[in-house]
Amino acid sequence: MLNCDILISAEVIVTQNANRDILYQAALAVTGGTIAALGQRVDLEKEYQPKRVLKLGKSLLMPGLVNAHTHMPMTVMRGKADDLPLMDWLNGHIFPLERRLDPHIIQVGTELACAEMLRTGATAFCDMYLNESTIYRTADRIGLKALVGEGIFNFPTLGCENPADALPLARSRAEELRGNPRIRYSIAPHAVYTTTPELLAACAGLARELELPLQIHLAETRSETEQCLKLYGIRPLELACRAGILGPDTTIAHGVDLTEEEMDLLAESATVVAHNPRSNMKLASGAAPIARMLEKGVPLGLGTDGAASNNTLNMFAEMSACALLHKHVGQESTALPAQSVLDMATLGGARALHRPELGSLGIGGPADLTALDLASPNLLPLYSPVSHLVYAASGHEVILTMVDGNILYENGKFNSIDYPALLREVAEINVFMQKQN
Repeated sequence: MLNCDILISAEVIVTQNANRDILYQAALAVTGGTIAALGQRVDLEKEYQPKRVLKLGKSLLMPGLVNAHTHMPMTVMRGKADDLPLMDWLNGHIFPLERRLDPHIIQVGTELACAEMLRTGATAFCDMYLNESTIYRTADRIGLKALVGEGIFNFPTLGCENPADALPLARSRAEELRGNPRIRYSIAPHAVYTTTPELLAACAGLARELELPLQIHLAETRSETEQCLKLYGIRPLELACRAGILGPDTTIAHGVDLTEEEMDLLAESATVVAHNPRSNMKLASGAAPIARMLEKGVPLGLGTDGAASNNTLNMFAEMSACALLHKHVGQESTALPAQSVLDMATLGGARALHRPELGSLGIGGPADLTALDLASPNLLPLYSPVSHLVYAASGHEVILTMVDGNILYENGKFNSIDYPALLREVAEINVFMQKQN
């Protein structure tokens, strides 16, 4: 018999492989953080001698979800500034609150975000924020995978007091993370309205020099477009294109206000779009033309955005919102079928993080996975596993989340987070944040 670290069996395994195979009464073997075998349970039980057996019974095993765009520490602002227009929300409330953050608050907010994502089946995320070193060190300690980037602005921020230091800081952060198997760095200009064309071009140049991915908020609202036209005489996507921002190593968050020609440009350049439907709806930013982008072949991931504008980091909630929003907007019930949305939340997220090994379960791939309890009443009866994942699951059916073969969440227990201590720290920060205007 062959040895393995863990043998996991489940009623259903949704692989998200190239054929989108769904296995029943199946199992997978994990060795050294990777999937050594995947197939029928009876066969693998005869073939492997595991150190640990996980018989999950009436459950569904699937790849870990990949959050294509978020701002982890914003969990500490959840519910603090709601029901406001984007620019009022951002300039009148969020930016002032962020000036009051410190490394401890950012660490606690990140731990809380990690807990929420593990609890709801996410194993990797793409993050842009301030004091990003605290974020990625926290996530690395907990065990999640991430693409991270310090937000680059043309004004002082909590993470970079002198804007002239932003690119040297990015260079040093990238060097710190070089060779890290879980956390990778990106160049992250915040947006066209918080930078300059010259700064955008410099960011693109640094990304090419260091062979790093690039992420940016882009084409988020009509007001952003109007502001860009007023300042520069061109639309945001064209401004970004002229600066050298677009390309297969770039992820743009939102992509709401786009023309047909701009969507063609995104498809031709293989630029990835991270769609954030719940945040876009909550801030009334508009509905990104996702169905049209899908038709044109634009690479699409799915993200939550930060918990201050969503107000969750729950990718199951995001999948449901994505599917329903675009059926409603297009008045077409066949728009964004469940499989396309699940693809966005797994394989598309992997593209948004520029890590093609993520988002599916296959031999030789990383053992990044999550399992749901199929005995939950909202998941009964089971006709189509993919349909249930998008339309019926809430995320709180998750019973197991694993990254690189390490079980980080199991049946209410966080194995790499001191959750009682985290609760106490969150309560203290809550008191502090309530005093801030």
